[in-house]
Amino acid sequence: QLQLVESGGGLVQPGGSLKLSCTAKGLIFNVYSIGWFRQVPGKEREGISCISPSGSRTKYSDSVNGRFTISRDNAKHTVYLQMDSLKPEDTATYYCAATHGLFALCLLDQGKYLEVWGQGTLLNVSS
Repeated sequence: QLQLVESGGGLVQPGGSLKLSCTAKGLIFNVYSIGWFRQVPGKEREGISCISPSGSRTKYSDSVNGRFTISRDNAKHTVYLQMDSLKPEDTATYYCAATHGLFALCLLDQGKYLEVWGQGTLLNVSS
């Protein structure tokens, strides 16, 4: 069974950068699209980025497009989310999730099409 573990969260000042990692264990990693989602207590979960199994396709939400970059290293079973120009409104718990379904569905409906989820890592953007 595929398991996902996020790491890299922490406290960052506005305008700073941070890189999150999502490492997978089990099954065949390179058949899964991996998405990044975030959630603030009391708000809906937001899909922010997704990468296809080969890494050839990526997508971003409007809220992070141009500031965040998703990438993957299939040899290391890891997907990364490089976050630059961070804002206080980026503060949230960040989750990665996997699907072997359609890449087009990756970020839809708050991640309802994603099959496996990590436990989350907290990002706090504050001065």
